[in-house]
Amino acid sequence: MRLVSFKLFTVTGPVTRIGAVLPDGRYADLQSAYRAVLGDNGASQEGAARLAAATIPSDMVAFIQNGLTALDAAQSALDWVTAKDETGPDGATLVFAPDAVQLLAPVPRPPLIRDFMAFETHLKNIYPKLGREIPPQWYELPVYYKGNPSAVGADGDIVPMPAYATNMDFEFEFAAVIGRGGSNIQRADALSHIYGYMIYNDFSAREIQQREMSVGLGPAKGKDFEKGHVFGPWLVTADEIPDIYALRMQATVNGQPWCDTSTSTMHWRFDQMIAHASTNEMLVAGEIFGSGTVGGGSAAEVGKTLAKGDKVVLTMDQLGTLSNAIG
Repeated sequence: MRLVSFKLFTVTGPVTRIGAVLPDGRYADLQSAYRAVLGDNGASQEGAARLAAATIPSDMVAFIQNGLTALDAAQSALDWVTAKDETGPDGATLVFAPDAVQLLAPVPRPPLIRDFMAFETHLKNIYPKLGREIPPQWYELPVYYKGNPSAVGADGDIVPMPAYATNMDFEFEFAAVIGRGGSNIQRADALSHIYGYMIYNDFSAREIQQREMSVGLGPAKGKDFEKGHVFGPWLVTADEIPDIYALRMQATVNGQPWCDTSTSTMHWRFDQMIAHASTNEMLVAGEIFGSGTVGGGSAAEVGKTLAKGDKVVLTMDQLGTLSNAIG
């Protein structure tokens, strides 16, 4: 299932909903559609509303926490919309065109963002420009930094250039979302803890990032600024993707081809990341694990920068297309 979070603007104010992407690109409001399913099964209007809100809440992390119960309910809701009607028995609109709502990041409020460095080619391209070699420790463990979960953006967002930056960079990644938490997770069991995947553009303010990391900490303000961590356009459940390490990754900047590569080039894999991160530490549902930048997936690798107005489009097999401009 391809899941989205979106905001509706109603007469009583804005509300957030979780949707499923229909084949024609429209969004089915899963909570409202499930309310119709429950009504068909004999629930009163009040009871259907109460049960639907509990089973398919409006927050994606809460939805993920509800596990297979929520996914089964979502599939029932999707089937109802497909087979019956786009309007509920109470007159509620169940399907929305993308331009009728505000698309949010699939997980608008993740509990944590961990971003790894999984692609060796990116390091081979970037480290010489810093006058350094790849540290041997990189080959020993999957390292990561923690990003601000409040600095999240969505497909189509204009990403504001921070006041302290004169240029920007993009970083083409993809991300896994944790569905089932735990600690000391074994590598053999790690993939069963992944709920789904989405594209990730980890925008960077390189000037301050380099200053911060020269001290031995960071990145901080080099990554954590308004809408600096962009995810989307959808959260695709893991069952939809037979092999996550066989997806084509293509990027363009201002319509010009930038890179054309594959997830098969990953050195570190998500099962290794999860096993490492969960060692003596509890992972929770909704956490985001970024892959790190794919080889060729940033401007810095070729000595370039991005300016205001530049548009970055990232496309991956089965995960969709993520488009953002710098403002």
